[in-house]
Amino acid sequence: MQTPQPRIAVLPGSYDPITHGHLDIIRRGAALFDELVVAVSENPAKAPLLSLEERLELIRTLTGDLGNVRAEMFTGMTVDFAKRIGAEVILRGIRTFADFEYEFQLALANKRIGGVETVFIMSSAEKSFIRSSLIKEAVALGGDMSAFIPPPVYDALKRRLARRDRERTGRSGRSMVGLDGDETPDICRDGPGLRGEAIE
Repeated sequence: MQTPQPRIAVLPGSYDPITHGHLDIIRRGAALFDELVVAVSENPAKAPLLSLEERLELIRTLTGDLGNVRAEMFTGMTVDFAKRIGAEVILRGIRTFADFEYEFQLALANKRIGGVETVFIMSSAEKSFIRSSLIKEAVALGGDMSAFIPPPVYDALKRRLARRDRERTGRSGRSMVGLDGDETPDICRDGPGLRGEAIE
C-alpha cells in the first residue's frame, strides 16, 4: 500500500517581530497539518527592525516544542516557495473583516498564479487586534508590551531599538507612525501580500 504524502502547509510573514498572535496561529496550524513551515520573507526593498537571522532564531526558539514545525526564509512569491518545498496549502491568520477582504483577493491570486490553496484560521479574540508594527512603536516609546510578545522577543526588541537609537544619535525623527503623532513611516509600512508579509 502506498504511503500517503505528508500534508505540508506554509505560514508566511515577515515576523518583525513574532507575537503571541503569530504563535497562536502556528500552534493551531501545527495541529492541522503533518508539517508546518513558518516562512520568513526577505524583501530587499524593506528595512526590518530585527535581522532575518534574529527572526528565524526567535521563531525556532519559541516553537522548539513543536516537532512538526520548522522555520525557513524565502524571497519572491509565496506560491513559488510553497511549490518548491511541496506544500499544498498557504495558511493565513485572519483578525478582522478588513483582513478577510484583502486575504480573499490574495488567495484567489495565489490559486490563479500557482495553483496553491489557502486555508484561513481566525485569530483568537484576545490576540486579534495587535499588529507587529504597533508593538514595535509602543516599545520604542517606552510602552510595556510584554503581554503581547514572549520575553525573548521583548528583550530582542529592546536591544535592537537601543542599538538603533545609538546609531541615530544626532539625527532627527523616529521611524514610526501613530502613537506619538510622528510621521516617518519606514517601519510601520505593510509589505506586499504576494511576498507573504501582510500577516503583520
